[in-house]
Amino acid sequence: MDHGRQVFTVDLLERHAAKGHGVITCMAAGNDVIVIGTSKGWVIRHDFGGGDSHEFDLSVGRQGDQSIHRVFVDPGGCHCIATVVGQGGAETFYTHAKWTKPRVLSKLKGLVVNAVAWNRQQITEVSTKEVILGTDNGQLHELAVDEKDKKEKYIKFLYELTELAGALMGLQMETATVINEARYYVMAVTPTRLYSFTGFGSLETVFSSYLDRTVHFMELPGDIPNSELHFFIKQRRAVHFAWLSGAGIYHGGLNFGGQQSSSGNGNFIENKALLNYSKLSEGIEAVKPSSMALSEFHFLLLLENKVKVVNRISENIIEDLQFDQTSDSASKGIIGLCSDATAGLFYAYDQNSIFQVSINDEGQDMWKVYLDMKEYAASLANCRDPFQRDQVYLVQAEAAFSSKDYFRAASFYAKINCILSFEEVTLKFISAGEQDALRTFLLRKLDNLEKDDKCQITMISTWTTELYLDKINRLLLEDDSAVENNNSDYQSIIKEFRAFLSDSKDVLDETTTMKLLESYGRVEEMVYFASLKGQYEIVVHHYIQQGEAKRALEVLQKPSVPVDLQYKFAPDLIALDAYETVESWMATKNLNPRKLIPAMMRYSSEPHAKNETHEVIKYLEYCVHKLHNEDPGVHNLLLSLYAKQEDDSSLLRFLECKFGKGPDNGPEFFYDPKYALRLCLKEKRMRACVHIYSMMSMHEEAVALALQVDPELAMAEADKVEDDEDLRKKLWLMIAKHVVEQEKGTKRENIRMAIAFLKETDGLLKIEDILPFFPDFALIDDFKEAICSSLEDYNKQIEQLKEEMNDTTHGADNIRNDISALAQRCTVIDRDEECGVCRRKILNTGREFGMGRGFTSVGQMAPFYVFPCGHAFHAQCLIAHVTRCTVEDHAEYILDLQKQLTLISSEARRESNGNLALEVSIPSMTTIDKLRSQLDDAIASECPFCGDLMIREISLPFILPEEDQHVVSWEIKPNVGTQRNIPLPV
Repeated sequence: MDHGRQVFTVDLLERHAAKGHGVITCMAAGNDVIVIGTSKGWVIRHDFGGGDSHEFDLSVGRQGDQSIHRVFVDPGGCHCIATVVGQGGAETFYTHAKWTKPRVLSKLKGLVVNAVAWNRQQITEVSTKEVILGTDNGQLHELAVDEKDKKEKYIKFLYELTELAGALMGLQMETATVINEARYYVMAVTPTRLYSFTGFGSLETVFSSYLDRTVHFMELPGDIPNSELHFFIKQRRAVHFAWLSGAGIYHGGLNFGGQQSSSGNGNFIENKALLNYSKLSEGIEAVKPSSMALSEFHFLLLLENKVKVVNRISENIIEDLQFDQTSDSASKGIIGLCSDATAGLFYAYDQNSIFQVSINDEGQDMWKVYLDMKEYAASLANCRDPFQRDQVYLVQAEAAFSSKDYFRAASFYAKINCILSFEEVTLKFISAGEQDALRTFLLRKLDNLEKDDKCQITMISTWTTELYLDKINRLLLEDDSAVENNNSDYQSIIKEFRAFLSDSKDVLDETTTMKLLESYGRVEEMVYFASLKGQYEIVVHHYIQQGEAKRALEVLQKPSVPVDLQYKFAPDLIALDAYETVESWMATKNLNPRKLIPAMMRYSSEPHAKNETHEVIKYLEYCVHKLHNEDPGVHNLLLSLYAKQEDDSSLLRFLECKFGKGPDNGPEFFYDPKYALRLCLKEKRMRACVHIYSMMSMHEEAVALALQVDPELAMAEADKVEDDEDLRKKLWLMIAKHVVEQEKGTKRENIRMAIAFLKETDGLLKIEDILPFFPDFALIDDFKEAICSSLEDYNKQIEQLKEEMNDTTHGADNIRNDISALAQRCTVIDRDEECGVCRRKILNTGREFGMGRGFTSVGQMAPFYVFPCGHAFHAQCLIAHVTRCTVEDHAEYILDLQKQLTLISSEARRESNGNLALEVSIPSMTTIDKLRSQLDDAIASECPFCGDLMIREISLPFILPEEDQHVVSWEIKPNVGTQRNIPLPV
């Protein structure tokens, strides 16, 4: 402790605090409010926060001298309890900060209240909640007061000490939530005992439970003028306590809600200690304090008119507080001490004056106190800056180094940043020859360095790498068989080294580290580091050299490995372990099989056992079947491997099955048919050649080759041709010729075989087709039956043709009759029949419409059309309606026909007026009839009201796009400027 710095300072707060109402007998404080009791029965309340003062005379109505025995104030400074004693006995009063008159607690009449415990967690400004009162005869009572009621809610008796009766001198209460339920903790002291109560529910329930069980207490014999119990409150929670007892100051920590406190035995005290009073006196008889106050780290003890400050941890006296007393008060000295937990202040008082004791950062030097006591964890917890922490670490490190615990010393040295340089520490370990401890120091130093110190991190990491390699070599020198025998130390350091490389891969320089590993001959670790740095090529190459194809493939399968390495190492890997390599390829996505073809061809060129599974074929089948690969190179390689097998079943299945064909609307196959044909001919796979010829539509070659293999195959190929009857017949003739020429039996048997063959052709070939294949000297008797059958067939065909000719002639006659009937067809029109377009009568004269040119007039009537449905239209109206409603191209076609008719009719009239010869005008009239017929077809093929023209009009809009200008003209626009109100007559 720095004795030059004053932690506690004393200031005079009030000189004449009793204000002439006797002398001060007691005092309490809370939240900058001080309440004092006087020898004449007055209670004076000083509110230093509000700046006002109130005085209450509690002796009114009482006979004789009255004195205030004790006053109590809650932590918020609102609630006050005072006990007055005199000739008439004792009475207890309650007053609120807002009241002008205190209220007597009549149920406590005759009881001297020595102690009060407030419920700090639940008390409010308007309500005391539960308050425990301790009396001079060892009883505990519960009190609750609401300010608005102007009286107490209730006063209950809780408990009485019966085993060893004694006055209750101090009370404290705390609540805590344990397992989602509120729990009460109560401590009470008599001059010789400290009692602990705890339980769930109400206070009444808690204390009633002790009627059936033993109360937990601590007994310390000895006399004490004034036993006191104090809690130190931090953030509204009691942290530790102190009991001023006859044997000494019994103190410790408080653990509310812990395992021990939850067990129900009332023991919620931990780290207990007893400060013997002999430590407060220097060689003389121990003097017991008459009053005490408790701070976070110190006791304030009133000893014979002096206040000594004692460090609670070291138990050393650090200060003697001096008070500026008046001459009349100096004789009796300081009477007592009290504390204001809310404001963090302490007060001392004599008969007339109040002194304020302030604290100036009492924990500033506590780290040093704990350090002197070698309580390093507590010392570090109280350090305020890095320099203080370094001093704690240095003491720990030096102690460990002196005891030759080098690894522990290394850990502490690594935490020092200011007071000892990096070089000094490393030299200490090097001088001691402790390479392992030095490595530990470097590792811990790396953990403590900031990420921004990149240069220092890299240098230390590199040095650590070399120390690891040196350690590995030393283990190998000590035990040559460490690798083979799985030496535990060797395996442990290897594992640790690899973990270090993994953690430091981003800070180690790649080139330097690789050279270090190579220079020490640590190939395995070099490969491991290369994999960490993504140098997968080195890793894979190493595994291949070691013959470990599986491990190499595991590296290549990592997502971060470039796929190009798969292609680069494929030849070596498939040669080393074909099965594992192919399995790896099939498990790897995004591989291009085409780039693996060189490796597969190299593997396929090597000899293999007959019963050995061809791994390349397996992979290619996977590509074709599962991946639906369409690369011609892949299909060609698979086909070539099939062709080289002794059994051609796989080849034929490949050629015939679906996966050997191309996609819809694409090529018929993915492999090169010419290459496939050349390969199959070379390998003498004739059935495959036949199939390829057929796929290439070279049916004649396919049948010719099939006849060399199997006539049945040739017949099947001939039947494949369906759309070319001549070619099919030609193919069957090739087969027939082969059958006739290959039969080696007697002539009669050969003829029978040929006749049987004709039946297999399903009538495609006749006997006359195969007769040329027989020798000229063959007897016709052998063909008699077949020839007769053929002649009968011809006869049937002739009769069928005759029937068809008769049917055709009859049909032609019917058509002629229908044409003649159409020429005489007519319809009857009512004279009032109207045109469907203009609604005028059909039979009006042509002058009203302007006779249409190109039409034949009927007398004076205009030309018109009548449809079977009954609708009739003037010719001009029909043309106008159809051209308006039909599509643009059709309308232009109709207008063009009408224009041509008009021109030709005009020329015919001029020629007629010019007296031209009759024969000259005949061709012109023929042209007119042709054009009129075309026009009739264009406009009158169907009724415009009943046909497709009307149906198509359903989808047309009412307003066409070219009529948008009409829509604008229909819009209603309000004329704001000229708007008027027109009155309507009622």
